[in-house]
Amino acid sequence: MKAVPKVTEAHREERRAQILDGARHVFSVHGYFGATVPLLEEEIGLSRGAIFSYFPSKLELFTALARVDRQRVGELWLERGFEGVIRHVGEEDPDWIGVYLDVSRMLRTDPELRDRWAVLSTEVQDRIVEQVVRAQQAGEIRDDVSFETVVRFLGVVLDGLALQQGAGFGIDVEGTIALVRSAVATK
Repeated sequence: MKAVPKVTEAHREERRAQILDGARHVFSVHGYFGATVPLLEEEIGLSRGAIFSYFPSKLELFTALARVDRQRVGELWLERGFEGVIRHVGEEDPDWIGVYLDVSRMLRTDPELRDRWAVLSTEVQDRIVEQVVRAQQAGEIRDDVSFETVVRFLGVVLDGLALQQGAGFGIDVEGTIALVRSAVATK
């Protein structure tokens, strides 16, 4: 009987990253519904068995990808502020933006994804809210509207920037940052 080689955790993480990177491109180009298993296999360079041994379904793969991207943008916001996020979107690979836009559409129309999304870890989002509340309390941003309104406004700006960049129109990063600063600045 042949011994089955043990797979290290580092190898598993590399393989997960390989799958997510390839899936990001396929989902971006073809959308969730157009991303067939053969397209995923071709782009990722692995068999369906290998792909789905890491992610049990296409929805699990898509959700994991969206979670990774959401986490990355949230951490960027915490590290570099919202201005850093604007710069990131202005320079970002269109594959990430394509997935971001598909998630937004699917959250409206797919109850299963919406349910999965609702239970994702909110640690980063909670830290962002804390950051906004502290900035309001310190007088760094306006406090004549609730922190929820400020966070929602910044989310709307991010969604619009992603839409413009994803459509290939590009954005004026510095001009957008100036507008956002003036919109949230204390009066």
